[in-house]
This record gives sequence, C-alpha cells and structure tokens, in this order.
Amino acid sequence: MTDIVIIGAGPAGLTAALYATRAGAKVKIIESGAPGGKLNSTADIENYPGIKKKMGPELAYEMYEHALNFGAELEMTEVTGIRDFGHHKIVVTTNGEIETKNIIIATGTKERLMNIPGEKEYTGKGVSYCAVCDGPFFKGKETAIIGGGNSAIEEAVYLAGFVSKVHIIVRRDVFRADKYIIDKAKSMNNIVFHTLKKPLEVIGDGHKVTGLKLTDSKTNEESLLEVSGIFPFIGLDPMTGFASNLDITDEKGYIEVDEHMQTKIKGIFAVGDVTNKQLRQIVTAANDGAIAGQYIASNL
Repeated sequence: MTDIVIIGAGPAGLTAALYATRAGAKVKIIESGAPGGKLNSTADIENYPGIKKKMGPELAYEMYEHALNFGAELEMTEVTGIRDFGHHKIVVTTNGEIETKNIIIATGTKERLMNIPGEKEYTGKGVSYCAVCDGPFFKGKETAIIGGGNSAIEEAVYLAGFVSKVHIIVRRDVFRADKYIIDKAKSMNNIVFHTLKKPLEVIGDGHKVTGLKLTDSKTNEESLLEVSGIFPFIGLDPMTGFASNLDITDEKGYIEVDEHMQTKIKGIFAVGDVTNKQLRQIVTAANDGAIAGQYIASNL
C-alpha cells in the first residue's frame, strides 16, 4: 500500500507530489498523457511568479523532473474508477488496481467541443484544440480561433507569428480575456476580429478543412470564412467521470473541497482546475497541490 496516489501529472499533481515526498510520504503519480498537463499546449508562460517568460513544455518538463526528485513514482496508465473502503482506497486503472491510504485527484479539464456539423469529421484534419501542437502545420495559411477568453486570444497571438491570417470568432461583442492580451492581439496586422458571430458548420473537401460557416448572433445571417485551420477555445469541462460514483462533484462536474483540499470523503482530495474555484491558473494549481501534499504527509 502506498501513502498517496495522485491522479494527474499537471502543475497541481506534480506540486502535490513534490511537497508530499519532501515530507516523507510514499507517492505514486498516475498519468495517461504527457506529464505537465496543459502546460504542454501553452506557447508562452508570462504570469508565473519569478519566471518572466518560458515555453509551456519547458516548464512542464522542469516541474516533472523536480516532482520526481524526492522519490515519487510515475505510472503511465488511465484511471477508470475509485473504490472507497474508509481506511484505504482502491484506484482502478487499465493496468490493474492500486491500494492507497489517500488519493489526490488532479485530472484538470478537457476542451469543450463546438458540437457543430463537421467538427468530429475534421478533427485532426484541420480542426485542432491545441495551437501550440498543430499550429505549425498551417504556416502561411488562414486560420480561425473560436472564443474570446485568455486562452483563445493567447493562442491567436501565437498563431499570428507564422500563419498568414488569424480570424478570431466571438459570439458576443465583449471579451473575457485580459486587456493586456487583447491589446496585443489588436496591434497585430494579421489578426482580424469577428464579433457577434457563432460557428455553424465546419466545411471541408472530405480530406481537410476548407472553411467555417458562421451565423450572426443577432440577425442569424450566414457567412463563409475560407480557412485551413480551426481552433476552438470555448471553455473547459472537468475530467471527473471516473469519480462519478463518489458523489463529490457539483452539478457541472467540478469537485468540492475544503481548505485542506479534502472532499467530503476522508482521504480523498482534489487539486487544481478540477476543483470548483474562480481562478484556474498554473500558480493556483501549484498552490492547491502544495496544500494537499503537505497536509496529507503531515497527518500520516
């Protein structure tokens, strides 16, 4: 039996592992993708204290390396369920079962789909949810970013560095993004804003994306935007399906926690973007992980 199983190796999970192992706990991290979580799909980090600017994947690797420095183990597998037996818990994975005293859920969120015709058909053929990952494939071409939040505008600025034009599609006439990043986007010649527009259908030739059909939010008038790449950034949903039997989530699927990051089930904690919180940033994820890791290790 291990002391703590951490599900998810993003900034929250890695920080929890760092603090817990430094305090003497035996920790196993479970991750089904690349360690670092959404850091791997972030171009530039400019708001993490002490780091003026760093590529997301670079920070992800450094956090991962640091987290394992005090003895945490990493297992690459997918969690399919959790069983609670009070004094101990079972984490069910595709590789088998792991017995542990405590669980920290740090699975974060996944990108919300547009749910329009053509989206699934052309995912990977022009529709992508990671500009950092797939942006270079569209060098010199026109692309569309869907959304008006920080992630959408930041990805648009990144894409503008090598595509011919970026069309930002926003269903309202106001933005949720910070003024700094909006001003930066507006200063770039090859970024065009389309407000009061909604994506209606992804258009393609059977092999790749050729356009995006839009509808006006007020008049319902339709128009066609000729683009080769479409990047939706319209929101996130928590990855908590494997814990649905525990009754620890709110109506949106986010996990409710106390000041120690513990759920209503003793020994089951949650940290980072997967929790019900106002601000989802690297620094707040690291904060949550530090609190949970230290608290659990101090009470073993």
